[in-house]
Amino acid sequence: MYKYQIYVKVKGSSLKTIIFADNEIHARLLAQYQYGMNSLLSNPHKLGLSEAGIIKPLTPDQARIKSMKDQVKKTQQAIKAEKARQKIKAGQKQLAQNGNNQ
Repeated sequence: MYKYQIYVKVKGSSLKTIIFADNEIHARLLAQYQYGMNSLLSNPHKLGLSEAGIIKPLTPDQARIKSMKDQVKKTQQAIKAEKARQKIKAGQKQLAQNGNNQ
């Protein structure tokens, strides 16, 4: 059994999915059966070992560190967005004051 990548349309969005089948024809038929006849956007593409994207699961310690790093990135983005919002608010306030003085 081989791994095939195929693009399908689901509720107006295109998705990349993986189908396990013996050959390309079976992969196409399985995808058509599962997602509908007119939902296939591409032909099945057989994935090699390097393309299969085998990812080893993280250990609990690694997962905790990754979670903390992700949290730091989200916090930095929130800080950047808040600074930009405050800068825009201050600029709008200054424009309003300049408009009232004239």
